[in-house]
Amino acid sequence: MTATRHRAPAPDTIVAIATPAGRGGVGVVRVSGPNVPAVIAGIVQRQLAPRVATVATFRGADGAPLDQGLALCFPAPRSYSGEDVLELHAHGGPAVLQLLLARCLELGARLAQPGEFTQRAFLNGKLDLAQAESVADLIDAATTTAARAAARSLSGAFSHEVRALADALIELRMFTEATLDFPDEELDFLRAADARGRLAAIRAQVAGVLARATQGALLREGLTAVLVGRPNVGKSSLLNQLAGDAVAIVTPIAGTTRDAVRSQVEIHGIPLTIVDTAGLRPTDDPVEMLGIERTWAAIARADLALVLVDAAAGQGITDADAAILGELPAALRRLVVHNKIDLAGMAPKVETRVAPAREPGSAQAERHVFLSAKTASGIELLRQEILGIAGAHEDMEGAFLARERHLVALREAAAQLANAEAHIVAADPPLELFAEDLRAACAALASITGEFTADDLLGVIFSRFCLGK
Repeated sequence: MTATRHRAPAPDTIVAIATPAGRGGVGVVRVSGPNVPAVIAGIVQRQLAPRVATVATFRGADGAPLDQGLALCFPAPRSYSGEDVLELHAHGGPAVLQLLLARCLELGARLAQPGEFTQRAFLNGKLDLAQAESVADLIDAATTTAARAAARSLSGAFSHEVRALADALIELRMFTEATLDFPDEELDFLRAADARGRLAAIRAQVAGVLARATQGALLREGLTAVLVGRPNVGKSSLLNQLAGDAVAIVTPIAGTTRDAVRSQVEIHGIPLTIVDTAGLRPTDDPVEMLGIERTWAAIARADLALVLVDAAAGQGITDADAAILGELPAALRRLVVHNKIDLAGMAPKVETRVAPAREPGSAQAERHVFLSAKTASGIELLRQEILGIAGAHEDMEGAFLARERHLVALREAAAQLANAEAHIVAADPPLELFAEDLRAACAALASITGEFTADDLLGVIFSRFCLGK
């Protein structure tokens, strides 16, 4: 597919500080647009060789030096944005960078909006939309695995697969349109082209890309797991064990935790937010009641509940534990964690049990992990169970760092292709509907790379970028 850009880049020149706020050894001011030569003449006051770092004195309007550093010029179209670009690498003090920024504004530039440099790169055909989004994802990546996945998307691996799918669909549409155009000739182009076989292959490829994109979305967004259970079953101890630090207070006194305590951890490349909560029990203590309210609020926002029970009590799932499990939202995924096996003389293990029915006739398997948060015995079993529930695995090297809109588009394409298969296998195939299904699937795929994307969506996407990118 050939990229269709929505509008020509704005004729003005933009500038921003491209390095984070604060002090540092080096700070970068980036300029892009047609007025870059005038900015060079006003600040550097000398010619710059293309793509060569040049030591220069940066000067103000009166010719006085503002700083000394490196100046790099990237003439269009061989630049990040596709326009003339200037980078001033100065000392990284905030005052110095503000002086350089103000000087660029004096010379006719305006302050860039968040993501505007990358937006111009997209509009100038330097990046497609999926690649542009991966720039922000690479900057924001919380784990090394996520960073590698974002780098793959930035290199165009995700876009290449999406375009290959769209090209295959376009070819199938061509045979369909030929059949529609020559009905009287009885030329069965679709049968000769093995339309059903082609469609089946495309559906399988879409499913594969969707699976890897789903893995990538998990790398990007991560999971939120809430620790739930009666007081003093070891929720805070488990949080500390998973976090590798004493982030929560642990005492033998039941009800120590009164507020939600959050910690960010990583499980084999998957970012995980663990939320420790107040123990659930009947109480008249107003402070503890407030903590329990916050527990249920955390449960409502969670992706996974780790329900802790006391293995040392020797009673298995108590009535109080069962009551907590029964009150959890039916759609919330859960793991039952039997803690304190060191006191019960048990070995770490994982069991599958039949869970009580949440709804009539809805009994299902439930995973139980036996561990000790005190000694860390069985903690790795818990990590593996969390990965399994998330649909993740240790080898995420083939994943693309996808966003929710990418998943929506791929699911829409898959749904349209399922409709197309239902039409093509009919005794008297409605080819017009078949062709429309293929067209809709193509449009869904095209929205991923930005061939056909509404301008208001572009505004939302790029507004979430950092300044200077």
